[in-house]
Amino acid sequence: MRMIPRLPLEGRFDLTYRCNHNCRHCWLRLPENAGEKSNELGFSEVRRLADQARQLGCRRWSISGGEPMLHPDFPEIFGYLTKKVVSYTLNTNGTLITPAVARLLKRQGVKLVALYGATPEVYDHITRVPGSFAALMRGISYLKEAGAGFTIQVVPMKDSFHQYEKMVKLANSLSPSWRVGAPWLFLSASGSAAQNREILAQRLSPADVVKLDPPDASASECREPCAKNTPGMDQDRKTDDRLFAACVASTRGFHVDPYGGISFCSFIKDPALRYDWRRGSFAEAWESGIPSLAGAVRGGREYRENCGSCAMRDECRWCAAYAYLEHRRFSAPVGYLCRVADESRRFKMNWRREHQRFFRIAGITVRVDADLPFNSQTLAQKFESFLASPGRKAGETVSLVHHFSLPAVRADALGKEVYRKPPWAIYRQGDSWTYLGISPRPHDRSIDRVASFNLEHSRGHIFSKNGRIFQMGNLHSLSMFPTDQIWLAPLLAARQGFILHAAGMKIDNQGFLFAGHSEAGKSTTVTLLQNEGEILCDDRIIVRRWPRGFKIHGTWSHGDVPHVSGAAAPLRAILFLEKSKINRLVAIDDPQEKLNRLLPLLIKPLATADWWEKTLAVVEKLVREVPAYRMQFDKSGRVKEIIRKLAAEHQGRRRSRDRIRLP
Repeated sequence: MRMIPRLPLEGRFDLTYRCNHNCRHCWLRLPENAGEKSNELGFSEVRRLADQARQLGCRRWSISGGEPMLHPDFPEIFGYLTKKVVSYTLNTNGTLITPAVARLLKRQGVKLVALYGATPEVYDHITRVPGSFAALMRGISYLKEAGAGFTIQVVPMKDSFHQYEKMVKLANSLSPSWRVGAPWLFLSASGSAAQNREILAQRLSPADVVKLDPPDASASECREPCAKNTPGMDQDRKTDDRLFAACVASTRGFHVDPYGGISFCSFIKDPALRYDWRRGSFAEAWESGIPSLAGAVRGGREYRENCGSCAMRDECRWCAAYAYLEHRRFSAPVGYLCRVADESRRFKMNWRREHQRFFRIAGITVRVDADLPFNSQTLAQKFESFLASPGRKAGETVSLVHHFSLPAVRADALGKEVYRKPPWAIYRQGDSWTYLGISPRPHDRSIDRVASFNLEHSRGHIFSKNGRIFQMGNLHSLSMFPTDQIWLAPLLAARQGFILHAAGMKIDNQGFLFAGHSEAGKSTTVTLLQNEGEILCDDRIIVRRWPRGFKIHGTWSHGDVPHVSGAAAPLRAILFLEKSKINRLVAIDDPQEKLNRLLPLLIKPLATADWWEKTLAVVEKLVREVPAYRMQFDKSGRVKEIIRKLAAEHQGRRRSRDRIRLP
């Protein structure tokens, strides 16, 4: 695997720890007029730091606090940090937004506005500032008037959880997009016993935490970004107790506190674990300051005997920074997170039982996950032949994940439009594809489906408007697209394979491909030959080149004959169908003629130059290596004897070759 250069690609900047709220759950807050204000970086310092970071590669900023808009230089700092970046994220409580600030926030990027309750009574109770809910609504109205898009971040806790559904409803009414923020609460950075008691009183139960922020059961790793980089993921946690080593080695980001302290993590507040930028430079912070922290904290016996050796470690959200906030010891276990890990494991077990299915096609395992549960009627019966065991490790696994609400679609994030013809508009952005389901009516701009795939279509997330079609059942494609060929064809191109307009049969453990367009007689042929072998499919067949030659593989995309099979067989002959009054085979010896006949029968996805190049290379090998014939036939069934003889001839040749190989 190619290593990504160690570059500081993303900066996280807390402009101030001061806030105009006094929230019951907050782990970081300083009063609005705290004395620390005088030590905060000013605009000229921020500009110099940002320039130094950009010279080394920084292209993204996350801006937060405290409440960042309390900083007296916020407009200038925001304008400068977001001017020359690929993207940015701003976290705010929204109550200090003015019409001028709202106009500034029109700049494309992610704006997260916190919501602590659905009514003034609950919201103001959480913030302990009368009128704060009204101030939030006013700030949001300014954003809407300015046309500045934003996302509502719903922050649930014990005193507001009874309003959670109302908070979600309100969030949906305020913005096209919303998300859950901080489903579990960290204890205070200061270690204040009084603050910690308040935070503990607001913590949700572990079951509610997992319900609001479920682990990614479609993958093996924990969702917490820090947890997957701690010992046990990339290093042997039983022998290497350097708690920050993997984080430091893998990070491509950095955090700047309000006073110019730089570290690898926003949760690390100890000045001894931060580089003082005011006394040096960003380059020195990145190239020597942060790397020097790799061995700065050891877990020791406490870590090795607890989290370092725990069987649940890979399920857990624990990290050394969280441990310090909880117990003032980086190596300490966090009992609350142990209980969250137990709930996460139960969630994953239920998910894999109710929400996950595996299928096998052309040597590829396809894992399908859905936010709604599967039942025996969800998928059409034809998929039974393709079902696979979850524990089967052979080959590779591709992933399709179904969601049943549409995400907010930002035009600036789609990339270049490469195709538009209902029902699809397709966009390319770097190494990803986005498919939008569009209306055939010219003036209808509504979207009924969104799908996002990686470059080769081995990972896909599919968003439907709702779950109605899924719950109706009898689905005829795993993707819920009109056909799975949309993602299978580009996937196969990278694996020396393609899909063909053809029927396929396995006869005497040999594969025979009956190629032709609609009405060529594919269904008729397999019906005539059904007692001679196993029908793989009567309309679409996958051809794939393996180390020992070409094989044909069955698909679930059938025509008039519903018999399908996930089986495969070595390809012995390609037979181009021709309806006739006679029954015979006419050999095709010219590779160019074979190629000319095959190319129109290829199933073409979005046919990029890359797809054509890869597919043509495989087809050209196919026409040189596999015999081909014109198969002239009528409906009398006499063609069966011809196919029997052809199968016997190829079987005889194979046995002869096998005898020659014997010592």
